[in-house]
Amino acid sequence: MSGRVPKPTARAPRRVRDGGVLLRARRLLRGPRPESVPLLVGRACALVGLLDIAAGIFPRFRHSRMHDLAEVLPGAFGSFAAALSLSAGVLLLLLAHGLKRGKRRAWRAAVALLPAGAVAQFSYRHSVLGVLIPLVLLALLLRHRDQFAALPDPRSRWRALANFVLMGAGSLLLGLVIVNAQPGQLIGDPSLADRLTHVVYGLFGVEGPVDYRGHTSWTVAFCLGALGWITAVTTIYLAFRPEHPAARLTEEDEARLRALLAEHGGRDSLGHFALRRDKAVVFSPSGKAAVTYRVVSGVMLASGDPIGDVEAWPGAIERFMDEARAHSWTPAVMGCSETGGHVWTRETGLDALEIGDEAVVDVKDFSLAGRAMRNVRQMVKRIERAGYETRVRRVRDLGEAELDRIRRAADDWRGTETERGFSMALGRVGDPADGDCLIATAHKAEAEPGEYGDLKAILHFVPWGEDGVSLDLMRRDRSADPGMNELLIVAALRAAPAFGIERVSLNFAMFRSALARGEKIGAGPVLRAWRGLLLFLSRWFQIESLYKFNAKFRPRWEPRFVVYRASADLPRIGFAAMQAEGFLNPAVPLPRFLRRRTPARRPCAHMLDRGPSEGTVRAA
Repeated sequence: MSGRVPKPTARAPRRVRDGGVLLRARRLLRGPRPESVPLLVGRACALVGLLDIAAGIFPRFRHSRMHDLAEVLPGAFGSFAAALSLSAGVLLLLLAHGLKRGKRRAWRAAVALLPAGAVAQFSYRHSVLGVLIPLVLLALLLRHRDQFAALPDPRSRWRALANFVLMGAGSLLLGLVIVNAQPGQLIGDPSLADRLTHVVYGLFGVEGPVDYRGHTSWTVAFCLGALGWITAVTTIYLAFRPEHPAARLTEEDEARLRALLAEHGGRDSLGHFALRRDKAVVFSPSGKAAVTYRVVSGVMLASGDPIGDVEAWPGAIERFMDEARAHSWTPAVMGCSETGGHVWTRETGLDALEIGDEAVVDVKDFSLAGRAMRNVRQMVKRIERAGYETRVRRVRDLGEAELDRIRRAADDWRGTETERGFSMALGRVGDPADGDCLIATAHKAEAEPGEYGDLKAILHFVPWGEDGVSLDLMRRDRSADPGMNELLIVAALRAAPAFGIERVSLNFAMFRSALARGEKIGAGPVLRAWRGLLLFLSRWFQIESLYKFNAKFRPRWEPRFVVYRASADLPRIGFAAMQAEGFLNPAVPLPRFLRRRTPARRPCAHMLDRGPSEGTVRAA
């Protein structure tokens, strides 16, 4: 018997090729994966929307072969109706994002549009293809309807105002394109002001100063009227639809969180900030751990580490992820510690990225002696010689009159129109429930008595377990001498042993390691370029200044991380974080008819069947 391996016959590779073809054919017949259907349908709606808008603006495009595809997909209401085509395109663009996120209401709207598109195609074109494709897409949506189960986002009447502003601006720009898209049909050479006036009048359904030859005037008028109609209808709908308010921290939730902090609050310096009352909370099934968060622009933004027993963290994290999936929110965590980052990434498969360092001062090691502390020492002595004195007390030890004066001063001395802070700010001062908080105040006895007496600066610290405090806010009178913050921090560190405090957490320094390494000898071009960008951004954000301020006190640096799902989500998470921290919040109050009412708190729909210990929502 021969030991040679027989040569493969020619049929073997053919069978492999045939098997590959059959496999691809089965996959094609089986259709897309269920989890990819929302993204595919959303992209199709966006594409068709753009094609319909182009068809409504440019007459020649309506007769091109490319628009035949748009005519048979959702939103086609007639092959020659420019205004309807434009309206459908805009609505499809508004609908596409909801379909990508698997929103239930967007699915209902698409299911209603598909049969309408099929009927329109049969009525206007008698096209078999125009009926077939919408029905195929309708069958796809019905088959995978379980992929479109996301619940509504928290919403208020702010969205009506935002819609009016954005849609109005978009309608003006698109209207200018419509008016200028018929250069050969224009009568005369109207000025830009006349064309803009024509657009504004047209949005209200009134004839403007620009004239066209033939039936072009009617086409332009119908298109502009359609844009105005869409802007008005969507704004009215958003203004008067029932609200789905974001849940807030109830008294029961706050009591449970305080109990967890009393037992495990020393683990994370940001733990007490979980008691902000504009956040939401989900508890683990055992009730021994919780995750607090806020929903901003579709991002479910948690802050710091979970609260409670580390062994129960996975249960709270699982509830957090379930809530994110139920609403199709993008999950993210801002400012978690290294331990928290390990648990989050292990339990969820998310990634973590270091975003900065927290400055922590050990009280027993702090001293103003030595060359390294020379600048701080000189500044403190100079201010003390100027007649300033400091007082450090617990909130519970202050009288109501003095607390009221401190609250009013803190509000008046705020440097921005809106209150800033989310992950590392409590959002209130002097609340009776926060009796363990520490307040350091600076006074000048020789100063002329004003609205706040001799009060010149305030520092507010929240508890960090039994032996630590974490800096919450720094406020000072703008007329006071510079160096108030340094004076009060030194005063708090000196007084800390009397309160049993062994560690003090100061400010968070964004990208501290990049700033520190980038200024050293031997730093590479990439690191230097990154540091240069951070210095440029420091003109608007306190990046370098906070790092240098914290470094004065020779702290130890504790890294903090952002946890995210995919790199593509980072810009969106960053935008949501800036909104949550107050950098992008609007300062202009809403009109009275658009202001949020305060309805009774209600749990999310998918949590109605859960027990009372399974958590509620804390969001902004």
